[in-house]
Amino acid sequence: MNRFLFLGLALLAACNQTPPPKAAPAKPVIPGPDLAALADSTAPAALLAYGKQYPGSEVLIKTRLGNIRVKLYDDTPIHKANFLLLARKGVFDETMFNRVVKDFAVQGGQTYLARTIRLKRYRLPPEFRAEHFHHKGALGMARYDDEQNPGHLSSNTDFYFVVGEKMAPFQSQAMAGRKLTPAQQKVYATEGGVPSLDGKYTVFGEVIEGLDVVDKISKEPVESDKWPVTDIPMKVEVVK
Repeated sequence: MNRFLFLGLALLAACNQTPPPKAAPAKPVIPGPDLAALADSTAPAALLAYGKQYPGSEVLIKTRLGNIRVKLYDDTPIHKANFLLLARKGVFDETMFNRVVKDFAVQGGQTYLARTIRLKRYRLPPEFRAEHFHHKGALGMARYDDEQNPGHLSSNTDFYFVVGEKMAPFQSQAMAGRKLTPAQQKVYATEGGVPSLDGKYTVFGEVIEGLDVVDKISKEPVESDKWPVTDIPMKVEVVK
């Protein structure tokens, strides 16, 4: 009798023991160059190799105001591969739209919060293409101005969508930094844009769905430094 009572108490004690904590699942390793090791001199070759090995063509940017689907251009391979790499590594998921200028552009890729992903501030060589211009919905990469950056090197994280305004052909040509085609002048007249940026900043994609979301972001109230009063964080996913 005592033997069975002792066995029962032992089993009860075992059942009441707190199980050891489960180890957190290891984060999956995302292939690609080490973001903390890239530099201006090494980034172009590393990104071109990455783009060939891990291609992609479209990304989805999710915000509290809706989603923006973007097509990335094949003939700007360094900027394209960089955007795909940072999207897959989750870099943009720790950022937000940080600069909104009405009738001009909305810019993202920065944050005032602590980052968990180590990232070096390497820059990208310009990939200007005459056929890619700053019409409404164009995706470009920001950079420092000419005085600090005569080589027109792009930021690796700061991107923008063009909003702009509609304008007559003579106005768009007067503002543009290069000769516009009649077709481009027509787009500026019917859709709008910012021709003064043409030939100065790399355009490497465009909005194919969700242009209304870009408009919503452009109309958000902002602080004196153009940062939205209410944060607009983002999640960026490669979808194609």
